[in-house]
Amino acid sequence: MLDREVLVIGAGLAGSEAAWQVANTGVPVKLVEMRPYKSTPAHHTSEFGELVCSNSFGALSPDRAAGLLQKELRIFKSLVIQTADKFAVPAGGALAVDRSKFSNALTEALSNHPLIEIKRFEQLDLPSKENITILATGPLTAYELSHKIQDFTGINECHFFDAASPIIYGDSIDQEIVFKASRYDKGDPAYLNCPMDKNDYIHFRNELIKGAQADLKDFEKESANFFEACLPIEEIARRGVDTMRYGPLKAIGLWNPKWGDLFDRENRLKKRPHAIVQLRREDLEGKLLNMVGFQTNLKWSEQKRIFRMIPGLEKAEFVRFGVMHRNTFLESPKLLLPTLQFMKRENLFAAGQITGTEGYAAAAAGGLLAGINAALLAKGKKTVSFPEESMIGSLINFISNKNQILSNQKKNRFQPMPASFGLVPELTKRIKDKRLRYKAYQERSTKALNSFKNRLDACFEKNHLLSKIY
Repeated sequence: MLDREVLVIGAGLAGSEAAWQVANTGVPVKLVEMRPYKSTPAHHTSEFGELVCSNSFGALSPDRAAGLLQKELRIFKSLVIQTADKFAVPAGGALAVDRSKFSNALTEALSNHPLIEIKRFEQLDLPSKENITILATGPLTAYELSHKIQDFTGINECHFFDAASPIIYGDSIDQEIVFKASRYDKGDPAYLNCPMDKNDYIHFRNELIKGAQADLKDFEKESANFFEACLPIEEIARRGVDTMRYGPLKAIGLWNPKWGDLFDRENRLKKRPHAIVQLRREDLEGKLLNMVGFQTNLKWSEQKRIFRMIPGLEKAEFVRFGVMHRNTFLESPKLLLPTLQFMKRENLFAAGQITGTEGYAAAAAGGLLAGINAALLAKGKKTVSFPEESMIGSLINFISNKNQILSNQKKNRFQPMPASFGLVPELTKRIKDKRLRYKAYQERSTKALNSFKNRLDACFEKNHLLSKIY
């Protein structure tokens, strides 16, 4: 006899991960995705797990918060992270992927799974209470469904504005000006750098501030508040003359080899540009390049005019211009348990960026937990929460009712949160050295998760057909 079916709404990173985790326990899944029947302001394809902003999952090293989160996902054989590893492109110390190959591979894996049924239509309402449902509609949840969620929760929906960076053709940049380098010469020179002197920078900033903005839709004008971790470049420029230079355009640790001998240390500072615009590969061949940190709401004509002022990009050809759109997220601390179940309905889960986590790996982590718990519920077993010593556990605690105190303080309006060592519990023994402290966090997390996974595996009956996949 088959276990109860699980409905997953949304085939982004969280929904894809959730569906995979559920199906690999032997529980059938119906995965609903509205694209291509209906698209969003940011999506360009109908593939699952399409990355609409950066192609980077963040720092790769496990002594960084994002890297530890990735490592934890590998322990649980995350489909998203394993696919990212397979289609990684050079990005210094970060995990970045070939955007197209990554989403194509996710779509193929899920479409070929024997227990996953794909349905392409727009879900306009929350399913009935009898359904075990994972809500993974992401930050671009359709307008109609977001209002149904608002009615269900009784809390006005939260939203902020997010923006995507432009992508340009690699063969359209000026190789005589642009140079390859990684900060402080660490690792492979994975970034292409466009150097600016002071005059270039000041002129660029002035034009950026004056640039014409794209019009917002009426429903977006009602409450246009930016998320601080993903500000449009023109908004950063408005905050001060040097704000960009200490943010996405910082030149610290980068020296232009085309300006002389890098080993001439006495004059090395003279070789450091006033500011740097970095380009990162979007694909393995380097045919497409992402303008790092250049999320924007400028009109497309203005993007072409202003961004071509950047040295080396005078003849840049744009594959995709930057766009800005409203992102939706729940006031999760008032709504969700650490299992990602809604407090008002145990059969309903939320996962991914709609819960208020920030970043691709965090979205996958939410899908992983929601998928595990939906499968347990389908088998009539008790749901679980991740150990608080883990990055996954700490992040979910922050966005769940474990964080109700913060949520109840009106002056501290709930905002999306990326993975951070500031979320994990303190060590029993204080370690002053940051590098050693982060290493201790990693070791503690790995130990706790391995023990947790062993107990979790014992909860599931292994299906011989799926054991090879899992």
